[in-house]
Amino acid sequence: MSEYKPLSPLSSLIFASRWLQLPLYLGLIVAQCVYVFLFGKELWHLISHAFTWSEQQIMLIVLGLIDVVMISNLLVMVIVGGYETFVSRLRLQGHPDQPEWLSHVNASVLKVKLAMAIIGISSIHLLKTFIEASQVGLPLCSKELIASGDLCTKFTSDGVMWQTIIHCVFILSAIGIAWTDKLMSNGHAKPANGAH
Repeated sequence: MSEYKPLSPLSSLIFASRWLQLPLYLGLIVAQCVYVFLFGKELWHLISHAFTWSEQQIMLIVLGLIDVVMISNLLVMVIVGGYETFVSRLRLQGHPDQPEWLSHVNASVLKVKLAMAIIGISSIHLLKTFIEASQVGLPLCSKELIASGDLCTKFTSDGVMWQTIIHCVFILSAIGIAWTDKLMSNGHAKPANGAH
């Protein structure tokens, strides 16, 4: 069993500075609690209006619930994966509830998983926009129009176009991150294979 060499005071200070991230992860746990509250509020809203809302209104609320769940999943990935990667080991080996992805997580894997989660969240937002896009062309919603019950829209055709473009940029970014990660992992693997 190898023994650790004692670190110099400066090295110890630099290495211990990783614990400065702990309040950030605790803050994300608080944000997770806020999302749980938001989910419960939206779910109650859905249940209380289940018999009076149209199918489209219910679908939009359900998509909003899925959106909250996906953001919550993203928070869990950042909290658990980030803490394990950058702060300290959680020592979950053998634990029945250990997430499958955590056993092979590193900074590169975490980046790709986060990029895929962001694409999923963006997809939900884009789907909600497309459902409401049938109202594009109507006047933009204002407090007066909403109060009077007149038909209005929250979206313009330019807004829908830009949202679609941004979603495509997210997809291209994720492909770029995954491709770069693959190139880097292949580059690290070749010397190891070629070593005698």
